[in-house]
Amino acid sequence: MTKKRIWGQLPPLPGEQLVDLVKQYEAAGLEGIWSSQTFGAPFLPLSAAAVASDRLKLGTGIALAFTRSPLETACNIMDLDLISNGRAVLGLGSSAKSLIDAFGMEYGKPLTHMREVIGLVRRIVAEGHKGTLGRLEGEYHTLDLEHFRTLAPPVRTEIPIYMPAVFEKAVTMAGELADGLLSHPLWADKWIEDKVAASLKAGLDRGGRERRQIDVNLMVFVAINEDRRQAIEDTRANIAFYSQSPQYNRYFDYIGFGKEARAIQEAFSRDDTEAMTAACSDAMVETIALVGTPDEVRARMAERTALADACTPVIPHFGLDEEKTAYYTRRIAEVFYD
Repeated sequence: MTKKRIWGQLPPLPGEQLVDLVKQYEAAGLEGIWSSQTFGAPFLPLSAAAVASDRLKLGTGIALAFTRSPLETACNIMDLDLISNGRAVLGLGSSAKSLIDAFGMEYGKPLTHMREVIGLVRRIVAEGHKGTLGRLEGEYHTLDLEHFRTLAPPVRTEIPIYMPAVFEKAVTMAGELADGLLSHPLWADKWIEDKVAASLKAGLDRGGRERRQIDVNLMVFVAINEDRRQAIEDTRANIAFYSQSPQYNRYFDYIGFGKEARAIQEAFSRDDTEAMTAACSDAMVETIALVGTPDEVRARMAERTALADACTPVIPHFGLDEEKTAYYTRRIAEVFYD
């Protein structure tokens, strides 16, 4: 397969374990690491990773864009850039409405809201040290920055912003204005080939940009195991967990698993995790995740990432015990890291 730049994933961990994992990633030659937000903000583990590393890029993959003020987001990413000496990458995503509701924040029209947040964050990073921002008003945020000024200029006045995407309009918007596109790990080959490539080009054309001006990083669920049946079984609960939102049903319909997705969602409404897992078919697992032997997974990854500049192979973490988590993590390192 054509050599892609490789990123890893950093979950919140006790201090010693986090430092050990970061040092392993750096020694293995990875380009960077993503830390995602489900509940706690990803800036905290990445700040620890900044101190434990010298070279790795440190990406919020993904920070929820609507759960904090754009000012707080901008200040957090500038702090991370300072601590890491210019290695921060800001991934911002809308997530599912149900999760934003849990935070008690406004979701709104997600693409309109996201465009506003990105614009505000960029202005604050670029000009917050000048004391000249004044009052910034949008549809979702009004920031009174008349008396706001950072203590010092930022390390960089432009910090890369990556957008995640499931559907075409988000891909198009990323192509138009983002520095990077980070895929949802649910993306299957058919969706990438039929929908993503054309949507990305449309966005680049709209923004008057060239393909080289955006970095495409595909996050992919990977379970490497010579026992293919075991790999499927170990991945099933994870795919079910990520299929619980009805917002994704149009996607599942397109790739041929709408029936399974709706059954998973019905079971989720009853808090029946066993039924959720049972509703996820072998075909659904194998279409979304890369499972099987090292050679099988390498071949599938080459197909999956043909459009991409980089990839982030991640284990199907939901439902795995500690031993299997360690096993599948080790297999990814053996196959994909230097």
